[in-house]
Amino acid sequence: MNVLQPADYIVFFIYFVIVTSYGMYIYRSKKTAATSSNEYFLAEGSLTWWAIGASLIASNISAEHFIGMSGSGFAIGLAIASYEWMSAATLIIVAMFILPIYLKNKIFTMPQFLAKRYSGTVSTIMAIIWLLIYVFVNLTSIIYLGALAISSIAPVSFQFCVIGLSLFSVIVTLGGMKVIGYTDMFQVIVLILGGLVTTYLALTLLSEQFGFGKDILKGLAVIADEAPGHLHMILEKSNPHYSELPGMSVLVGGMLINNLAYWGCNQYIVQRALGADLKTARKGILFAAFLKLLVPIIAVLPGIAMFVMHQNGMFQQEMVDATGVLKPDHAYPTLMNLLPAGLKGVALAALTAAIVASLAGKANSISTIFSLDIYKKYFNTEATEKKLVRTGRWCVVVCMIIAAIVAPALKTLDQAYQFIQEYVGFFSPGVLAIFLLGMFWKKTTPSAGLAGALLTVPIAAVLKFLPMWTNGAFPDYPFLDRMSIVFFIIVFIMVVISLAKPASELEFETHKIEVDNSMFKVSSEFIVGSFIISGVLVALYTVFW
Repeated sequence: MNVLQPADYIVFFIYFVIVTSYGMYIYRSKKTAATSSNEYFLAEGSLTWWAIGASLIASNISAEHFIGMSGSGFAIGLAIASYEWMSAATLIIVAMFILPIYLKNKIFTMPQFLAKRYSGTVSTIMAIIWLLIYVFVNLTSIIYLGALAISSIAPVSFQFCVIGLSLFSVIVTLGGMKVIGYTDMFQVIVLILGGLVTTYLALTLLSEQFGFGKDILKGLAVIADEAPGHLHMILEKSNPHYSELPGMSVLVGGMLINNLAYWGCNQYIVQRALGADLKTARKGILFAAFLKLLVPIIAVLPGIAMFVMHQNGMFQQEMVDATGVLKPDHAYPTLMNLLPAGLKGVALAALTAAIVASLAGKANSISTIFSLDIYKKYFNTEATEKKLVRTGRWCVVVCMIIAAIVAPALKTLDQAYQFIQEYVGFFSPGVLAIFLLGMFWKKTTPSAGLAGALLTVPIAAVLKFLPMWTNGAFPDYPFLDRMSIVFFIIVFIMVVISLAKPASELEFETHKIEVDNSMFKVSSEFIVGSFIISGVLVALYTVFW
């Protein structure tokens, strides 16, 4: 039942007061006489490694993980955890090879890199696409899933939750990246603790149902006995969900492309590290990679536990909608409603922390791109630092209003997490191709970059809809495999264009970026941490293959 006890209200109120008070403290204590745009958007030089790592995870984990990933855990199983565990491996690659290039070339936004390496046209096209995806896919889905979850466990309407989450996020975001970065550390602690509470409940409920008492290990054993098909990381072609997670593509194909684009070429994520020195940024990213290993425990495992309980006759009504259709995304809210007084408040605070941190980070990135790459370039080239900051704050407010208005339109979704991944995947392969060739192949020309920017979405759309248009005559590839195909097509096109019409000497010098081998040297600490994380990943995929 979506009822909160006094203890839950008290816990949630304490969380709200701590976040807002700490945010105000950070804002006032670290405020300079005149806030520069770099300081506001990037918190230049002021974030520690632990703040960077925590902010990366807090911005990444949101309702789509707690609700959407638990739903996919219910429907698919542990295989969905590849998005998290392979992200840990990807973060190591980003820290070693991609981040040094940004910092060496003093890159503050992803469109800035494209303008420097390719042209202003490529930069603007991609900036507009990023803004559209961030507002109409990311922000809207986070608000929708967050409001859906909170209204399912608290006696408040969906509409009120949409408004409340949007307002809370705007308050946090207006303080700039410093406030976001440091409050995210507290948000991460809350969301992990709250997530562990819900996982504990799921496993002990499962254990009790099978007559073992409240025993977490017995709960895990029950899952292994009752749902062995839900404990495979690599799905066979016979699995009904193969099209969503197609076999080895979760290791070396589309999943890697998706993760590299997300963690290495995404303003929303990379922005956390762009204001730090290389050593601090790398430590922060390694910390985030470690935290990524924990996410399936709090996001996927509860969904699998709910699947087992549902298969054994529990929560039959709770897991369907008004028309009787099974809704996997109901798994996590159903569990949260079973928490005792006080702990339900902790779980609610954790969910809110994840939602607000993610919304704030996304909104900050939207305002950064709009202010620095659109407004200053096309509307006010002489804009002062103060004007840029003010524009950024107004942008936060406007984009949050738009997302809040659009969010209710997503109510028809089944597995929201898969929806987000697939449609962002229209864009990711081309982004990665443009960035990787721009960084590591000097012959890539601005014309090739423009072709990549213009063709990635149309090619992805054709591959997506051609099977339907041809009544199945054209193969319907899983979306992760489509991402691989689109990536290699874009790379091929860009290479052909670059070789067919090489850049002139002037063009080459104008769009050259600095890359040298010394940039990729890492500390012994980083090497040890990377080996530990890699070893854990090898063990996990070996056990759950």
